[in-house]
Amino acid sequence: MFRQGWLQDLMMKRPAVSRFAVPDLGIGVGYRVPHYRQVVEEQPEMDWFEVLSENFMVDGGSPRHWLRELAKRYPLVLHGVATSLGGEGDPGHLRRLAALVAEVRPPWVSDHLCFTGSHTANAHDLLPLPYTPEVRDHVIGRIREVSEAVGTLYAVENVSSYLSWKASEVPEWEFLTQVVEGADCGILLDVNNVFVSSVNHGFDPMEYINNIPLDRVVQIHLAGHSIKDGYRLDTHDGPVCDEVWELYAAVIQRMGSVSTLIEWDGDVPEFSRLQQEANQARTIRDAALLALV
Repeated sequence: MFRQGWLQDLMMKRPAVSRFAVPDLGIGVGYRVPHYRQVVEEQPEMDWFEVLSENFMVDGGSPRHWLRELAKRYPLVLHGVATSLGGEGDPGHLRRLAALVAEVRPPWVSDHLCFTGSHTANAHDLLPLPYTPEVRDHVIGRIREVSEAVGTLYAVENVSSYLSWKASEVPEWEFLTQVVEGADCGILLDVNNVFVSSVNHGFDPMEYINNIPLDRVVQIHLAGHSIKDGYRLDTHDGPVCDEVWELYAAVIQRMGSVSTLIEWDGDVPEFSRLQQEANQARTIRDAALLALV
């Protein structure tokens, strides 16, 4: 894996910002199908990997083979897309997730602060929630249920959104804060999603960052997005844009180093290109940390 050198020593001496006893894994990328064999057989330089939970919630076969081999070589974290915390619980999904967590033993598990549909209809999308006390209390209950089932630290991710609910009574950052404080869980802070939503809804992304409990952030996501008809779309099919890099640097300067992941899910490039993007994240992170010395 990458060697951190003297800068890693410096970071280790800095006071821990997180309230959770979780490691700073460094800079990682998502484990995607085109790279399964290459990563396992060549063991390219990378600090850690994030895997999509639902891709491996099966009893056996090729996916579980590659996951087991990956876990022998790199630290990894599980990230879900179908728990639907704002919707109804699925006992079967939760049971399979808990079994996967028991096998992989990641330092934390995450999914999105959203809903994806109901038992009778799946939207196959990460849909935003109304920011109301009733929804807040429902989501807090769901997070507690999932956390107890998986038996490890659970974190929720802010999603990109393209519309808002008239019923919402508070801004997104206040709703997120209420949820994580009520459920006593972690935050997976998607910096790209903050920026995308800030453009779509017309708020200052730094207002978002400055009004959430950064000591609950256990991981950061960075990704590329697209622009269509004036909207920013969270497509994960290209490099991180300059504005998101700038926002990432501002976050690091406020909270210190935290496990950071590059998401690139569409038009997946060669693994060497993902390494370049990870190196860019490392360069920006290190420069932001040096500014604090």
